[in-house]
Amino acid sequence: MILITHIVIALSSLVYTTYVLFSPSAKKLHASYALVGLTLATGTVLVIRNPSHLTQGCSTALLYVGIVTVAIVSAHRKLAAEATR
Repeated sequence: MILITHIVIALSSLVYTTYVLFSPSAKKLHASYALVGLTLATGTVLVIRNPSHLTQGCSTALLYVGIVTVAIVSAHRKLAAEATR
């Protein structure tokens, strides 16, 4: 059950962060941060429960965090640029 929850949260995070990238706001960024945190928390639980999948989990997690971080930073910069206009 935790695996399904983790996958749903991670996919929701990717979709929502993409939305935030095109329509940034401070509240949306905070929600995106929360989804990333939930994804990392559920991923940590999965790794603790089944450490034999640690290598696969870590490589996927690094890819996820990299993509989401780039999108969040880009959205943050876009929001800052809009605020200075």
